[in-house]
Order: sequence, then structure tokens, then C-alpha cells
Amino acid sequence: MLDIAFAKPALPKSGALVLLIAEGAAPSGLWAQADEATGGAIGRALKVAEFKGAKGKTCAILAPGAELSRVLAIGIGKAGDVTRKILEEAGGAITAALTRDAAVAIAADSLTGAQAAEVALGAVLRAYRFDRYRTKEKAEDKPRLAKLTVLTAEPPKAKAAWEPLAATANGVFLTRDFVSEPPNVLNPAEMADRCRKLAELGLKIEILGPKEMGKLGFGALMGVSQGSANEPRLVVMQWHGASGNGKRGTRDKPIAFIGKGVTFDTGGISIKPAAGMEDMKWDMAGAGTVAGLMATLAGRKAKVDAVGLIGLVENMPSGTAQRPGDVVTSYSGQTIEVINTDAEGRLVLCDVMWYAQQKFDPKFMVDLATLTGAIIIGLGHEYGGMFSNNDALSKQLHDAGQETGERVWRMPLDEAYDKQLRSDIADMKNVGGRPAGSITAAQFLQRFVTNNRPWAHLDIAGTAWSSKDGAVTPKGATAFGVRLLDRLVANHYEG
Repeated sequence: MLDIAFAKPALPKSGALVLLIAEGAAPSGLWAQADEATGGAIGRALKVAEFKGAKGKTCAILAPGAELSRVLAIGIGKAGDVTRKILEEAGGAITAALTRDAAVAIAADSLTGAQAAEVALGAVLRAYRFDRYRTKEKAEDKPRLAKLTVLTAEPPKAKAAWEPLAATANGVFLTRDFVSEPPNVLNPAEMADRCRKLAELGLKIEILGPKEMGKLGFGALMGVSQGSANEPRLVVMQWHGASGNGKRGTRDKPIAFIGKGVTFDTGGISIKPAAGMEDMKWDMAGAGTVAGLMATLAGRKAKVDAVGLIGLVENMPSGTAQRPGDVVTSYSGQTIEVINTDAEGRLVLCDVMWYAQQKFDPKFMVDLATLTGAIIIGLGHEYGGMFSNNDALSKQLHDAGQETGERVWRMPLDEAYDKQLRSDIADMKNVGGRPAGSITAAQFLQRFVTNNRPWAHLDIAGTAWSSKDGAVTPKGATAFGVRLLDRLVANHYEG
């Protein structure tokens, strides 16, 4: 992770300097000092560039003098309208623009300590790289940026604010690492073993193998995995940040997060086309997000009782693979006619969701899954699809998404779609045809929610991976959902 330091405002003698400038602001503090030290070069350059501090606008000034390698001005918009998201995106812009500079100082003397820490978070998130398997890379292609010094009038407050944000960044990076790993490395057993190491953060980890799940009756989940030589796993991660000892009463039920973890999805017997199948290594992104979220909550010592459950399988075609036309009995006892073996994620989730409710009786559940291609048709890659039986939970998720930039859009649930799931020989089919494919998938999952428990399903098929750089996300795994759900917890569920 990028090294972050906070220090009192002082004009650096070398390296790159970043100026965070509000719209219409006049030079002051380090900005004014830097302009004076460079003989007015900064002011002249900003004037020629017509830079006025508008949100997201940048102006780079090369070798302005005073031994500075460059000055980067970043607009943060009107001072009264500055949000956490704007500051994080400004931090991301810093990393993207100054990757060739070994040391960078950020003039954040016009911000509070907490705001300065938000800029640092954006810079760290944007600096992520997954280069574990690179053996040949030219020196000029490697980033040089190793340290950011944030110059603030409130270093102690900035450091205090940074500690939980650093835990968030670690959780995001854990998820991005999981999703980026090749499938020959990250199979269900390997991912479970890596999750076991999270016990070092204070999480209670329990791992169930095929023998334990078979005794419980996880027929839907195990049907997906039966064609693979790699056996399934269920990982249960508990964080007792509110109760402390894990003993729950009627007033302190945990909150639950469930993730789909298909470490590679060929589609099974209903095999996918070859083109693009390599992308299916990230069909475990929902599970990766839950693991990263639980690491975040533990890392920042969140005052909440939470449980994260991830069902890990590999969906492969073989002589033992599940067939279209098979009927499986889920852990809930409901029977499912498997029409398409490529609609496997809902079969994994339904057993894990039922187990979560039977064992933990949570206040609410949120499941995350790269579940349907149909959600990409509907929402593209800008929003995750949100389906929920509870208006209050939906609003909390929507607001947290707007705050973090991990945005979700509520989609309908309606009994009218249930008839598409009717089976002639079982309680339901696992698919409802092409029309409203994301909705019927959510309707399927809703059949495994007990007692009208508050529940939300997030279909992140369009947002778990990005083919281009984002404001705080480099191309590749995004860890969509970690910051969204961490903000949900921080805003509403910490005692």
C-alpha cells in the first residue's frame, strides 16, 4: 500500500506539489507560498489554462522553479459543496497523474484533518496494482510513487481519521486480490484457507467442507460443485464488535452478508461460449466483497455484530456434473428443477442464505453476486442492481452508494414474475427465461428469505470488474460493495 504521512504545512523543497483549489478561491497558505517561491509561475499557468477550481478539473505545471518537479492543481468545486466522494476522487486523480514522481506532497491546509484523510484514501485506492505474476516489466512502466505526504493544519486529527480508512483500503485490496487471482490458483479450498487467516484480525472463522454440507442437506450448492475435482467450501466469518464475546440476546442480532463464490464458472453442461470465458474467474466477486468487508469491519474495530458467509464452488462440466433436467433439494427443503446449469449462483446463494437465517437469525441480510448478464443490459457498468423487500434498507443502501460512489439502483420485485419460475415437476425452476432475467433471479432468491426478514440482493455483474480506469479504481477488479456496505454499517448499525 502507498505510504501515507501527515505533516504540518511547509513548502516542500523538491518533488511534486499538489494544490487542492476550491472554485473561485484566492491564493492563500501553501498555494500562495508556492506561487511566490516560483516567481508567480503557478499563477500565470493557471490563468493561461483558465483554471478556476471547478470540480474534477486539473492543471499540471512542469518544472515551475523552486526545485519542484511539477505542480498539479486539482479543482474540488465550491467550498461549501465539498463531499467525501469529491475528496476521494481528487486523491485518485493525484495518483493517476503523478505515478512517475517518487515523492508527492499534498497541500491540504485549507481542509480539515478528516477531509485530508479522505484525500489520502482516494490516492491509496487508485494506486492499487496486481502484479504478482509479472516477471518482466520495464523500469519505465513501473510506478515510482511510493509516499504521499499530506500537509494539513491538523496532523493528529488527520492521523486519527486515517486509521479506519486504512482498514477500509486493506479490505478493498483484499477483495481486489481475490478477484484478480487466476482460477488455477484460487479454487474453493485455497480461498477458504486465505479467509482462515483473517482470524488474525479478530474474526471468528469456521469452514465447512463437503462432508459437513452434505449432512446439513446443501443439495442446491453441492449440485453445482459435483462436476468439479475441486470440492466446495462454506466460510463463516463472525465479528463481535458490539457484544464482544459473541453471546447474543434478543436485542443484539447480528447483521448478515452473503456472497456468491464461484471461483470459476464454465456454465457447466450448459457451457458458455469460449470467447470471454476467461472473465469468469471473477464470478466469485460477491464472496470476495464479503471477505473484504468483514476484514474492514474487524480492521477498524467496528462496533457492530456482523456475520459474513460465502459459498465457494467451481462450476465445471464432467461425467459427474449436474445436468439440465435434474431436480435438487435445497437446504430449505424446497425442490428446484435445474433448467440451465449456468444459472448456478442462485443455487449456491439459496442454501447459504437459509443457513445464515437458521443459525444466526440476523436483523437483515444483504447478498452480493455477479448473478446475471441481464443486469448489465439494464444498468450497464455504472450501477449495481438492487432488489429488496424493505424500503428502509433500500434507502440506506442507496444513500451509502451515493456517498461512496458505489451506486445501486433499485429494481422491482413482484409476484407477477413468479409464474416464470413455475416447474411442472418441482417447487420451482432455477431460471425464468430471457424476459426480466435479473428480476426472476431475485424472485428466486426471495423464496429463501424467512419471515419477511429485511433483505437486499445486489447483482454486481456489471460493476465487479472494470475494463477502464475509474476515479479511485484502476482497470480490473473494483471491489464494488466493500465501501458501500462499510458505509451502510457506519451510518446506521454501529452502537
